[in-house]
Amino acid sequence: MKLYLLRHGIAADLGAAGCSRDADRPLTPKGKRRVRAIAAALKRLGVEPGLILTSPYLRARQTAEIVAEILRAKGRLRLCSHLIPSGDARHLIEFIQQEEPEADGVLLVGHEPYLSSLASLLVSGNSSSSLTLKKGGVCLLNVRELTPGRCATLEWLLTPRQMRLIAA
Repeated sequence: MKLYLLRHGIAADLGAAGCSRDADRPLTPKGKRRVRAIAAALKRLGVEPGLILTSPYLRARQTAEIVAEILRAKGRLRLCSHLIPSGDARHLIEFIQQEEPEADGVLLVGHEPYLSSLASLLVSGNSSSSLTLKKGGVCLLNVRELTPGRCATLEWLLTPRQMRLIAA
């Protein structure tokens, strides 16, 4: 299975107009533009997820919606409460196993440090890592059999800038 991990785009600061809760922070206009370019790069790289799971937090949801639109995968987008910043990787893995699509690709849209901890868990068997996804950063894990431990290989890790260059 191909497991793509995408960190949400640039979001409004906590305390900005209408952002009294972390979960309500929207993407900024710059964040939306950059996510569109990142989605175009994913398309150019041939990413065709059979399932897109996103954190219910607004900035992640908006990121996933833009990506789903550009990848023509709106019908494959689902909210997943296990992708919130304080989510539990084991519960997420169980959820993916239940929802596993017929296609071999799953795209997860979420937050840091949760996504890098998940990548570390799946690649090395423990969740402490020096891997960090920047806002809009993406990595691809090649997963043999999804389990909460060492089960994946890191295929690539791209920064938002690299993704924008691919899209250009």
